[in-house]
Amino acid sequence: MRITLVAATIFSALAVSGCSSDESKLKTNPPTEKQAAMSDNILFSQSPLQYQAPQFDKLKITDYEPAFTQGMQDHSTEIEAIANNPQSPSFENTLVAMEKSGALLDRVSRAFFSLSSLISDEEYQRIEADMAPKLSAHSDNIYLNAKLFSRISTIHQQLANFSAEDQRLISYYYDQFVRAGARLSETEKNKMRDINSQLSTLSTEFSQNILQSFKNDVILVTDKSELAGLSESDIASLAAAAKDADKTGYMVTLVNTTRQPILSKLENRELREKIWKASANRAKDTNTPILAKLAQLRADKASLLGFKNWASYIASDQMALTPDAIYTMLDDLAPKALLKAKDEAADIQAQIKAQGHAFTMQPWDWAFYGEQVRQAKYDLDEDQIKPYFEYHTVLKDGLFFAMEKLYGITFKTRKDLPVYHPDVSTYEVFNEDGSSIGLFYLDPYAREGKRGGAWMSSYITQNHLQNNKPVIYNALNIPKPATGQPTLMTFDEVTTLFHEFGHAAHGLFSDVKYPSLAGTATARDFVEFPSQFNEDWAIEPSVIANYAKHYQTGEPIPKTLLTKTLNALKFNQGFDTTEYLASALLDMEWHSISPDTEIKDAGEFETNALAKHGLDYAAVPPRYKSAYFSHVFAGGYSASYYAYIWTEVYAADAFAYVQENGGLTRKNGEAYRKTVLSMGNSQDLMTSYINFRGQQPIVEPLLKRRGLLD
Repeated sequence: MRITLVAATIFSALAVSGCSSDESKLKTNPPTEKQAAMSDNILFSQSPLQYQAPQFDKLKITDYEPAFTQGMQDHSTEIEAIANNPQSPSFENTLVAMEKSGALLDRVSRAFFSLSSLISDEEYQRIEADMAPKLSAHSDNIYLNAKLFSRISTIHQQLANFSAEDQRLISYYYDQFVRAGARLSETEKNKMRDINSQLSTLSTEFSQNILQSFKNDVILVTDKSELAGLSESDIASLAAAAKDADKTGYMVTLVNTTRQPILSKLENRELREKIWKASANRAKDTNTPILAKLAQLRADKASLLGFKNWASYIASDQMALTPDAIYTMLDDLAPKALLKAKDEAADIQAQIKAQGHAFTMQPWDWAFYGEQVRQAKYDLDEDQIKPYFEYHTVLKDGLFFAMEKLYGITFKTRKDLPVYHPDVSTYEVFNEDGSSIGLFYLDPYAREGKRGGAWMSSYITQNHLQNNKPVIYNALNIPKPATGQPTLMTFDEVTTLFHEFGHAAHGLFSDVKYPSLAGTATARDFVEFPSQFNEDWAIEPSVIANYAKHYQTGEPIPKTLLTKTLNALKFNQGFDTTEYLASALLDMEWHSISPDTEIKDAGEFETNALAKHGLDYAAVPPRYKSAYFSHVFAGGYSASYYAYIWTEVYAADAFAYVQENGGLTRKNGEAYRKTVLSMGNSQDLMTSYINFRGQQPIVEPLLKRRGLLD
């Protein structure tokens, strides 16, 4: 969900025009090579499509580099004009001017960094690697500009004279500049530039190594009998994946996490082990030296800025404020989660023994035998459920239905707008009164060149300063079925669909003046709150009754099966919580090192970090091991992965409050939209929560949600 620092925080309504269309002038003054290139490059001007929707049908990969180069030049010129303005610093001539700067750079950055995650190939990767240090240097040229910071400081000293939202923008800019090193000496600034350049290069390399691992670390099965336990549709999907990759047989591709869903069905233990080890060891050789260097450089940067470590630097700008607050929460949950995980492991080991096996359970056995325990405990088979969760029905009769009931919004398919891939669907979103909110793109399927996981981002961010409507997208990675077959979802995939639209709603409902404060531009340990709050609507009785229908007969899911499905949601919560906490604590430990810490063996560091917190439990490995932990080493969540469970406290508490006050009603939806979703980062985030809830969140609903409290 993030692009470059500059493009993510500095926006503009200015369009960079191409050459004149006056024919007489063209005859006497032929266009220069640069002008001709600009006129042929759609990125050089604002999209003429509704709400500036991207012109995917006209965008060429050769457009990016000229647009990046010109965008940085234009932005630098604008920033220098602001910094050297002879007039006294004012809110309008400094901060508003900065908000309006960098239109071309923002446009190319949003297009490129979105598509490089969605349809990447070697050329995208080459451009990304080339641009990363250049964009880092450009960012430093702005945030380390002494004259510009002087103007911002002058305005900051007059903070009390401004309106609340203007104050928020002033404080935002001032804090961003200070945190970037604006108060450092020139010698220190040069060191900061060098560190930032290395960080941008290494994080890009880390990300690209993982993307490459999705191509390389596949498991090809040539003997169909090895796939015993899979359904015929599952096997057909594996065959289709192999065919698409020009391979013969059945190809298993890895999902983002250590855990691989396919392991819950595969009877062949040797194949399960092979798949699990491929997952757990991916990118190990290429990324292990990179991640250690990244952690060291971040520690150096934090020290340069006066912080003990990177975790302290990051936390100081979040709701948590200190690493101690984060460690306290994680370490409080860890023993509760581990105790439950060990109870679950005992049940699984008993299941293995009951089948006459003498081996001790290994990580690749958990999902397979755990599924058997689940079936026995709840009399529930995943293959019984999936026919009732067909993708298009879940989307329209589930997600869209719930959002209409809660917010009064409707979705209209827009096939007239171009897309970057045939799988993508586009919708215009409308309020109940018929007014248009913005555009929503949905890209549901996994494919080669698309990074793993699921996420939300924006092509256009809502703001009143430029009169921009939001243009938002969600990306998922649901396995694409064989041609002609329905997309039958797991309940995890259903939940993910609802989760990601929670982020989309945050962007779509934004009602903020300044782009830097709009939509999801909040603290990391708040931004996941709206998405996690939205997850629970997937199991709201009236919602699930509306979408859980058999894809062939249209019959609603039987009440007994639905009850079993809902009761089973708390199954394996010990495992789920433990694997998450292990990753969150790994993240914190990597980013709690001091600048003088020498890491000789990243694997040993990882082992010791888990042991320190009592989570060195082989049966439940971290959700992400360090070598493929994109969130923290490439995705902007460094020292922030804890945010998912921190914000789940908010989400669980808020949902419990809503349920106590009528549940899925327009009154609740409008209150939540007005007090939280519309506000972005335009006011104190806890204030937004209290304005909705009436008090700060309590933790008990989270413990109940995760089955850690009866």
